[in-house]
Amino acid sequence: MADKILIVDDDDDLRSELASFLDGYEVVEARNGEEALKILKRANEIGLVILDVLMPGINGLDVLAEIKKDNPALKTVILTGHSSKDTAIEALKSRADDYIEKPIFVDKIKEIVEKFMEKGGGADLNPLDLKAKIEKVKRFVERNCYKKTTLQEAAKSIYLSPKYLSRIFKQEAGMGFSEYKLSIKIAKARELLVKTALNVNQISDRLGYENAESFIRQFKKFTKQTPTEYRKKTRGKKTRGKPRLKYGRKR
Repeated sequence: MADKILIVDDDDDLRSELASFLDGYEVVEARNGEEALKILKRANEIGLVILDVLMPGINGLDVLAEIKKDNPALKTVILTGHSSKDTAIEALKSRADDYIEKPIFVDKIKEIVEKFMEKGGGADLNPLDLKAKIEKVKRFVERNCYKKTTLQEAAKSIYLSPKYLSRIFKQEAGMGFSEYKLSIKIAKARELLVKTALNVNQISDRLGYENAESFIRQFKKFTKQTPTEYRKKTRGKKTRGKPRLKYGRKR
């Protein structure tokens, strides 16, 4: 089963029309920003968000900011009026992945969606294809690495019992579900330590840990060093590799 598209717009007719354009994709609808964020806060299979700017309550740009804060990799396309070029530019600056002007043309929406999504169908619809199901679970865990993802939620995404998934996941992946989930969190933590200025508490909070002590303990168990030690060591390697001037400043 392919990833889902979340359409966020307060216009019922427009949401229905958009969903009809996207034949072959599984669509989830939200009537406003608050409803969309509730859907995205839970572990989910959303691969693309199509988001209107002008909505009652939280506007689209604020929803976009929340999405990119919680899950920077989630593809988000902004819907904007024909006369709202400035809004579209502001959305792109806020890390929207693309924008669509209203009125919406079928070819345009399909072109943009196909850029970010794969259609449903294929090997992973075959209930006997365990490898494809395990790959889907891996993608589910990776996408939701900032949330508390349970075995039950992952099993529900591929229509298997948690007990059965636990057994076949270890057979196919070579490690248990919990171990794989931890490996993804640690990989993301390493990336944040190297590429951002976030402190350990902020990284712990972003990755869904209840406290920094728990995060540090798991990170050290997995890498044999604390997050601070890892950051210093990794950044030290980068600075040691830079050439230095032999006689002070270059004139």
